Amino acid sequence: MSEDTRICLGAISGAFGVKGEVRLKSFTTMPEDIAAYGPLESEDRALSFEVTLSGQTAKGALIARLSGVATKEQADALRGVRLYAERDRLPALPDDEFYHADLIGLEVFDTGGAPLGRVKAVLNHGAGDLLEIHGPGLKSTVLLPFTREAVPTVDLTSGRIVADPPEGVF
Repeated sequence: MSEDTRICLGAISGAFGVKGEVRLKSFTTMPEDIAAYGPLESEDRALSFEVTLSGQTAKGALIARLSGVATKEQADALRGVRLYAERDRLPALPDDEFYHADLIGLEVFDTGGAPLGRVKAVLNHGAGDLLEIHGPGLKSTVLLPFTREAVPTVDLTSGRIVADPPEGVF
């Protein structure tokens, strides 16, 4: 698992209007909760922002004001910046839920104990989460549905996932 103690909560998708507001894509379960976790910082920790939501949405994103951003040009310059919060500011999860950051880097084994690879990323293109798995025996990355059927066991303590992939995935 990663040594970074932060969780990515969202990303700036561009400017909104001419007064420095931004379109903010939230990765939290309740999108509005992104503003409740205190200052959010950029991946490189160089930037930190207090987030104030306007209550509006545009193009599937929240409209927000970020502290220190007052012009459209400043907002435009932040397009693509991912926003992080320290993990200890986030709520604890039930046993069957996981932050994506917890899964990245875990080793994946089949139900017989044979290694399949390692989780490179967790993706979601609208139809549910997918684990992107790569490893030395794979010609390309494999996308494994992150469902109870395909992934019956996630053991964060031992840093491993047991997978029962659908036929033909590996």
